[in-house]
Amino acid sequence: MLEGVEMLLPDRHLVADLLGRYRAWERLVLADPHDDATRRRFEDVAYTLCVLMGQRTAREAILKAESYLRHIRPVPLFAEAEGGRP
Repeated sequence: MLEGVEMLLPDRHLVADLLGRYRAWERLVLADPHDDATRRRFEDVAYTLCVLMGQRTAREAILKAESYLRHIRPVPLFAEAEGGRP
């Protein structure tokens, strides 16, 4: 990473959603490994997860996504600039 440059982090809800969809498609592929349409959808979700997490393989992307979701702090509902009120 470049010094002094902040990296944008992916939205935690999007990461959680993609991880859930990856696991759901993975189960479907395992249940019917010869279904080409299911495999393509699974591969599409895996690719998207790789791009979002900046990883080359689905395994690396999953590990990074799981780690990211474990360590990210919850986002406050209201910005501090608004005084924390609705």
